[in-house]
Amino acid sequence: MKVSGIVATRINRLPKGYVFTYVDVSDDVEMKEAVIKALNRLAQSGKITKLAKGKYYKPESTVFGSLAPDRAQVVKDLLEDNGKITGYLTGYSIYNQLGLSTQLGISEKLTT
Repeated sequence: MKVSGIVATRINRLPKGYVFTYVDVSDDVEMKEAVIKALNRLAQSGKITKLAKGKYYKPESTVFGSLAPDRAQVVKDLLEDNGKITGYLTGYSIYNQLGLSTQLGISEKLTT
């Protein structure tokens, strides 16, 4: 099977909104460049969305458009190190999510 077929099959198995890199798609070091190229082609076609350099996610489509991934998914590589939790999310947005506050952060005031 071609690299693009392998990449497409593995991405189809991932849940929507899951943030992944080329390492999550293929462990083979020899195919690294081909996997990255296949991911970029899938992003250009719209099947996946590029979040940042080397980070992609499968968007969830709704009647209002595609949804961005959860904040915890975006920063998960910063919060964990080899499966051990090294940090956590905090701030007004998390307090709002837990129902502890009704204040808005600066970025939320600008976007609403």
